[in-house]
Amino acid sequence: MSDAADESVAPALRRGVKFRFDTVRDAWVLLGPERLFVPDETAVEVLRLVDGARTLGAIIDDLAARFGAPRDTIAADVTALLHDLAGKGAVTF
Repeated sequence: MSDAADESVAPALRRGVKFRFDTVRDAWVLLGPERLFVPDETAVEVLRLVDGARTLGAIIDDLAARFGAPRDTIAADVTALLHDLAGKGAVTF
């Protein structure tokens, strides 16, 4: 696994993990083998950008511009979120 703080890496969902809207729960979910995560609104915005092609830096830039937030704050939050999900086996770098 590459360093999650390296903004040139492109995070992706691990094989077998799906990000989709669950109509039963009326919420976005991250589904993995025998696992289910219900991300909060902030995590949903990040996960919508995780496609395996877009770099961590591009994700941070997009969110900072869209929400008018300081880039450093967004970078810390996004990196922490994706690092946490990588530790849980949902995301890879």
